[in-house]
Amino acid sequence: MKVLPGVLVAGAAALAALGLHTLLPVVPLLTASVLLGMVVGQLPAFQRLAAGVLKPGLGMSAKRFMRIGVVLLGLKLSLVDIAGLGWVTLATTVAIVVVTFFVTLWLGRRLGLTGPEPLLIATGFSICGASAIGAMSGVVKAKDEEQATPVALVTLCGTLAIFVLPALRGPLGLSDEQFGHWVGASVHDVGQVVATAQIAGTSALAVAVVVKLTRVVLLAPMVAAAATIERRRLMTVSAGAGAQVDADGAATAARPPIVPLFVAGFIAAVLVRTLLPVPELVLDVADGVQTALLAMALFALGAAIRVRTLVTTGWRALVVGLVSWLLIAVLALGAVHLA
Repeated sequence: MKVLPGVLVAGAAALAALGLHTLLPVVPLLTASVLLGMVVGQLPAFQRLAAGVLKPGLGMSAKRFMRIGVVLLGLKLSLVDIAGLGWVTLATTVAIVVVTFFVTLWLGRRLGLTGPEPLLIATGFSICGASAIGAMSGVVKAKDEEQATPVALVTLCGTLAIFVLPALRGPLGLSDEQFGHWVGASVHDVGQVVATAQIAGTSALAVAVVVKLTRVVLLAPMVAAAATIERRRLMTVSAGAGAQVDADGAATAARPPIVPLFVAGFIAAVLVRTLLPVPELVLDVADGVQTALLAMALFALGAAIRVRTLVTTGWRALVVGLVSWLLIAVLALGAVHLA
């Protein structure tokens, strides 16, 4: 099978990332996977392999495994837990995601970022990091190299948050629960949220995870909205190019579904967790599989990053990422005091 070499390499890299996480628990497993991919992706020998024999398997890992992992992520979410946050926390969390998303998208376009890059950066910083970037990429058909810079930026800022936010907790006078709320509402990846919040204890961690997973729920409507916009764009392009139009005025050219299959699966997983008594063993197995798949996917995405290109041509994207990171941290802190 053509995909086997690349999949095996991604699997071995995920195990290596697990080893690094075991030795340095402060480094989340998924962050370690991206960083490992970024390191090996700079090696000329690996680049040749990635463009040859490893390409099919790495492509499958970055796309298909990412989507399956996103579906399984839904089993972490219970609408009952989210409702328990209270309407103020819930409303401010949704508002933070929406404001951060649209401000980041606007800024990216104003600074001249092209293609899907502004959309991917906005998605990653406002919702749930590299996993959200991978999910949105599937809708807008972004290439691996187009995902590279957004993934690098959200990994960089999320990793910095692990060290910066705890250092600010004392000067800001935040209680354990307030710190957990701040972390959950502002840090990007679920693993980074856990690594940051656990410093303040179990109560902070519990609040952080629920707030964070509330943001993850918004991945479904955001991706569905992007799919709808992309569908309309392709209809316009197809009609303008003289494509055959059906009786309803819609072009017959291939278009993405309004709700991508993996997003429907994610929603279904959330409903299953909410409505059915899922055994703890099933949840544990699903969590392990989801983590392994996302680790493999993020290694493959990290391996597509070229640091030299990022440094020489990616300063605009870096500005967008840092501004978005600061914005979401400030908005989340305001939400903490409001709640």
